[in-house]
Amino acid sequence: MTNTTTDRERRAADAARGAEDDEAERLTTAPAESDGPTGIGVLGWLRWMWRQLTSMRVALILLFLLSLAAIPGSLIPQNGQNQFKVETWKAQHTTVAPIYEKLQLFDVYSSVWFSAIYILLFVSLAGCIVPRTWQFVGVLRSRPPAAPRNLTRMPVYAAWRTDADAEAVGTAAHRLLRGRRFRAHLDGGAVAAEKGYLREVGNLVFHLSLFALLGGFAWASLASGTGGKLLVEGEGYSNTITQLDDFTGTRFYGSDDLDPFYVKLSSFTSKFQSNGSQIGSAREFTAGVEYYEGSDPSKLRTGKIEVNHPLEIGGSKFYLIGHGYAPVITVRNAAGDVVYTGATPFLPQDGNLTSTGVIKVSDYGEKDGKKTQLGLSGFFLPTAPVAFDKNTGPRSLFPGDADPALVLNAYAGDLGTDSGLPQNIYQLNTKNLTQLQRDGEPAKARLKPNQVWELPDGYGTVTFEGYKKWASFNVSHRPGNGIALAGAVAAIAGLIGSLFIQRRRIWVRAVALPDGGTLVELAGLGRSESAKIAEELAALAVDLQDDAPALDDEPEEGGEPAEGGATEADEASAPEESAVPADQNSKE
Repeated sequence: MTNTTTDRERRAADAARGAEDDEAERLTTAPAESDGPTGIGVLGWLRWMWRQLTSMRVALILLFLLSLAAIPGSLIPQNGQNQFKVETWKAQHTTVAPIYEKLQLFDVYSSVWFSAIYILLFVSLAGCIVPRTWQFVGVLRSRPPAAPRNLTRMPVYAAWRTDADAEAVGTAAHRLLRGRRFRAHLDGGAVAAEKGYLREVGNLVFHLSLFALLGGFAWASLASGTGGKLLVEGEGYSNTITQLDDFTGTRFYGSDDLDPFYVKLSSFTSKFQSNGSQIGSAREFTAGVEYYEGSDPSKLRTGKIEVNHPLEIGGSKFYLIGHGYAPVITVRNAAGDVVYTGATPFLPQDGNLTSTGVIKVSDYGEKDGKKTQLGLSGFFLPTAPVAFDKNTGPRSLFPGDADPALVLNAYAGDLGTDSGLPQNIYQLNTKNLTQLQRDGEPAKARLKPNQVWELPDGYGTVTFEGYKKWASFNVSHRPGNGIALAGAVAAIAGLIGSLFIQRRRIWVRAVALPDGGTLVELAGLGRSESAKIAEELAALAVDLQDDAPALDDEPEEGGEPAEGGATEADEASAPEESAVPADQNSKE
């Protein structure tokens, strides 16, 4: 029974030492992943599913899926960004537009499938960060792992004999390692030291930053709003729901939460390349504005808005997203009364700013005893050619206003504006209109600034007074952008730390030999294959020579011990081969 008990105790002790050695060689605080469900029944499967969801592998898959899911949002116009582009895209792609509607591709970032990926990634990161942080705090509060029983298993190893006292050698090694900013502990003649905790800190910062990044986006999607406004030079507006061209709110940000301010477009400057291979390319777009916050006009200030350089007013940002020309047109009826005058924005159709637009004269009055309305449609050409191509029609040659011209067609009848149904101000419904004729041909005119077109059949005149420039703006309120930006910067910093800081451990053991003297063993273990741990161990061995000088009769590597050298006790305690230091890639 005594022998049996002794054998069992020995096996138990060996198993415990093996577990300690494995723990000493484990350089990460990441929770161990399970290959299959633990336990039996529903609870075991739920526990296994939770471990899979919170694993790094699944987190990376979800992050990859999130990046794929964001691609349609950058390729397809979104409702919350530019409603006009969405409607134009739908009109041009009538076949696939209904399918895209059902798949929520015009509202990607608020769609069910995008939110599902987003929430799963959020839960996965939370489930990964919490236990990992808890384990890391436990590691910081505990001592460095004790020296393994067999230091020769370490990839970097060195050993020598010295006449110095074993306790003095341990104390000196502890002092040197602390001086090198290792977290060191001396116990039982062995020093255990560890360094490079900032690697794990960087890893945790990276995960926490992703958490903050997702949180910032979530906050922005719940408490943000966007609106659109087109302003002609000289016009202004108050930031209210009635004066915005369009508005998209969220659950916690509606029309009542709009930031109070007033903005006026005082000037707009556009410059284009006028020669060379890139002729017509944009060089400058600058909107000069006057604005004030709240309702006090005495606080009027000036500012400018450029592409990617928004103006921040209160909690909202003013982005410049488009520009064009607005012909100034005056219409007089048959009696010579002015029935319409003003600048009408025309929408660009190509890179040379060939623009189309309509003028709806609802208050024309009566013609031949009947109530009549007038409609004008046509093109504005910033730089008109001498003659129009029969196949392409009116087209501008250059986006700048080098030789502007206005081409118009005229219609008379019922515009449908009195029906109460909403209409597109940029389109003319000709269902109840008749195009005016001259000599049996549709009436049309090409006008230069300050020219007058006399309409046929005594309908009056149209004067092209000139033109102004207009600019369209996106008014965005997104409170989570600052958090998202800070999270992205911190994530990059954490990733750099986790990639370039090396976690490493060093052990020093000093053992008194039976025949006198001390055997000094040094071993190192790094998280990755690197020469840094070997260099640190070699430097430590050199510094330790002052307190524990090697004996001159130390055998050469691979040689025989000197006369009066190692005894059987030495052979039992010393490694089979010693080197100063050993090859870092060696496992023996």
